[in-house]
Amino acid sequence: MPAIDPTDLILNPDGSIYHLHLKPGDVAGTIILVGDPGRVSQVSSHFDTVDVQKSNREFVTHTGTCRGKRLSVLSTGIGPDNIDIVVNELDALWNIDLPSRKAKKTRKSLELVRIGTSGALQEDIVPGSMIMTEIAGGYDGLYHFYQDKKQLNIPGLSEAFMRHTGWSRSLPEPYFIRASEKLAARISEPDWYRGITLSTPGFYGPQCRSLRLTPHDPTLIGKTATFRYRGMRINNFEMESSALYALSSLMGHEALTICAGIANRVTKAFLEEYKETVDSLIAKVLDKLIPNDIA
Repeated sequence: MPAIDPTDLILNPDGSIYHLHLKPGDVAGTIILVGDPGRVSQVSSHFDTVDVQKSNREFVTHTGTCRGKRLSVLSTGIGPDNIDIVVNELDALWNIDLPSRKAKKTRKSLELVRIGTSGALQEDIVPGSMIMTEIAGGYDGLYHFYQDKKQLNIPGLSEAFMRHTGWSRSLPEPYFIRASEKLAARISEPDWYRGITLSTPGFYGPQCRSLRLTPHDPTLIGKTATFRYRGMRINNFEMESSALYALSSLMGHEALTICAGIANRVTKAFLEEYKETVDSLIAKVLDKLIPNDIA
């Protein structure tokens, strides 16, 4: 097996992976992903021990144990481009022998659970509600830069969405990828909203916000809210899940996103104080991730 080119797999002088500044052993096989670096300590405060604390740029990692299970929490920063870095480098830490730069014969499947915040697109989803992403749709185009022999893009869904919204061909073609069924079954709660989440490559124009610039299609939120596909609707906007689901599925990892809805883009309601809401979501996810025989 040929070695990976050093300009493709970039390592730091200490042998750590380029952006995350982590070495093999620094990160667990079950990883909670958060966008905000400040939220890493909010998650790790639930751990019993923390034995790894490393950071570089927006990427902060804490690894430790919680009720006997080894876990990591890592901040990704914002957007699909950062997810491209994080998922590729996490995979490399487990599935590439870094000194030789050769892929390992035995592959490790990681569990990647994103805990985030989002804006709801349905009138009945009040701020403070929890939203689980069964399917992530991407406006970002990242998936199209990778060869997909598995054909993960859900057949017909992208076409139906583009027809319904009158999607401009000048924009990236949306793609839709399923969550890990294994993690969804393990973590879901009966009162959580489930359905489709749209991930965007920006917070303002791509999510139909207008400051001094006018979005390409100011009516897109209304069109999105009325879209239905096989009984499913689009519940929320955020900025990472499409890239997370696409790359994880392509590499053989399990990925799931659960977001606290902190704003409703239809009713204009906004939850200004949401730290406790996110903290309760963190506690619930940890309870679900830790097997009863360990806890």
